[in-house]
Amino acid sequence: MSSTINVQNTHISEKLRELHGALIEIVSVMNRPQRDEQMVREAGISLDRALFPLLVTVERLGPIGVVELADRAGRDYTTVSRQVAKLESLELVERRESAADRRVREAVISPKGKVMTDRIDAARERMGRAIFASWDEHDFNELVRLMRKFASDIGGSAEEPQGEGG
Repeated sequence: MSSTINVQNTHISEKLRELHGALIEIVSVMNRPQRDEQMVREAGISLDRALFPLLVTVERLGPIGVVELADRAGRDYTTVSRQVAKLESLELVERRESAADRRVREAVISPKGKVMTDRIDAARERMGRAIFASWDEHDFNELVRLMRKFASDIGGSAEEPQGEGG
């Protein structure tokens, strides 16, 4: 049994570097300003590129406090606070007191913001369909299942040090 564990550990060690490289490549593509600009164009909306990921995150995870939103976006709290204020002035989000902690103001998607994120979702689906057009259904379903599992597992260890480069 011991030799099986060693073989498995060696295999995992070899594949972890490959997985990390793939994740860096994916995150690099997803973080490119051109990618957000492409999504905004494809959705047919007018929105500053810096506001785009915040609007989507508020829609997906809201109600959400500015501190958590800034943490998830990897941005400074004061910057995100100003950007949420801009989204509010555009009537795309609304801010309200948290039901759990009245000291916290949370952002929630507004009806106008929901219309915009629905257009973004439709654009994302068109772009995703093009990417996965050559994939068979089983492979695509396995990717979704495994990514969901990975996201759940990594989310539980978010406080652990990840080392240089994530």
